[in-house]
Amino acid sequence: MPTSTRAAPGGLLRLRDFRLLLAGATAGQVGAQVTLVALPLVAVLELRAPAFQVGLLTAAETAAFLLIGLPAGAWVDRMRKRTLMIRADVVRAVAMASVPLAGFAGALTMYQLYLVALVTGAATVFFDVAHQSYLPQLLSKEQLVAGNGALETVRSSAQVTGPGLGGGLVQLVGAHLAIVADAIGYLLSALFLLAIRQPESKPEPVPGASLRKDVAEGLRFVLGHPLLRVIAGATGLGNFFSAMLMATQTVFLVRVLDLQPGVVGLMLSASAVGGLAGALCAGRLARRFGHARIIWLASLVSAPFALLWPLAGKGAAAALFAVASAAVFFGAVVYNVAQVSFRQTLCPPRLLGRMNATLRFLMWGSLPLGALVGGGVADALGARAALWVCAVGFLLVPLPLLLSPLRSMRDLPDAD
Repeated sequence: MPTSTRAAPGGLLRLRDFRLLLAGATAGQVGAQVTLVALPLVAVLELRAPAFQVGLLTAAETAAFLLIGLPAGAWVDRMRKRTLMIRADVVRAVAMASVPLAGFAGALTMYQLYLVALVTGAATVFFDVAHQSYLPQLLSKEQLVAGNGALETVRSSAQVTGPGLGGGLVQLVGAHLAIVADAIGYLLSALFLLAIRQPESKPEPVPGASLRKDVAEGLRFVLGHPLLRVIAGATGLGNFFSAMLMATQTVFLVRVLDLQPGVVGLMLSASAVGGLAGALCAGRLARRFGHARIIWLASLVSAPFALLWPLAGKGAAAALFAVASAAVFFGAVVYNVAQVSFRQTLCPPRLLGRMNATLRFLMWGSLPLGALVGGGVADALGARAALWVCAVGFLLVPLPLLLSPLRSMRDLPDAD
């Protein structure tokens, strides 16, 4: 652990390298949140795509977690994390910049959107695994909860401003031009990461190691730990129904509630308002109720609000969608801060990449499946019916946690 980190007085924001990491996260997240609104609107408004194709686009964005999630961790453990994150940012910036260029040329198609989603998704897999594995190199073990809370605050703040900004840009300049903001965000993220001074040595190769053995070791570590297993299962279930929501919410808000792009952006910002509140409260709630208890309690209390999504209607009743999103994502962020900090504390440094990638595979591999199911249900039965399936599904998410050893624990066990 860097001595400068341990000796730094005051809060984490006094640490220059951590500030740069936060700044990079802010730039990348704001751009990504603009695209969260703009990319589906390109499909819905400009290319007139049916609901299933919008679901397929959402699935393409997350397919990489299922396809390369496991080997990505082994590759990350063999590379310098910061260098890998910079390369991933550049790839994502170039891919996103191709959308407005094709729009200018009048050559934009759904096939290009699928390809852009696949490429940026693959780069995001490597970036996210490296990012979570890099944080423990900048912070001490005692600072990880505060560090993850700060990153979640940044992410949630970007999610508050990004969708509203995205919806406004779509209304002003068109959906495909709004995506320029995402390309700029990824380039800024790469520049901030370049400015970090903390030296990072390349991991030493392990004699006799192979990709198959490395992947198997990560799987054994995660599946062999009872708490990691149940966290992976509950999060994977939650992500499946979250992907159903992402695949159908734009179609529902535009074609069922008849909302304008700017209002759609504000509606999607509501989830981020709840997420920001969750990030700010996560540390205090964990201390008040216990780091283990808050994992299942956050999910249990917030899940019933999902039933308000399909109850939303035109006019003032549209606000029910925003209320549901804010409450559900408040609980989701509190849950994430607690379980991610536990994972980082528990895992030996040499396994961090594989542990994070294995969990990403198990947790996020359900995202493309959920998006496809959401798009299919919306196409066959309508977007409101898809939201009913999604809402009922969220009620099931706390069950694996309540049936696990977490139910009788107040705090999580020490890494030893």
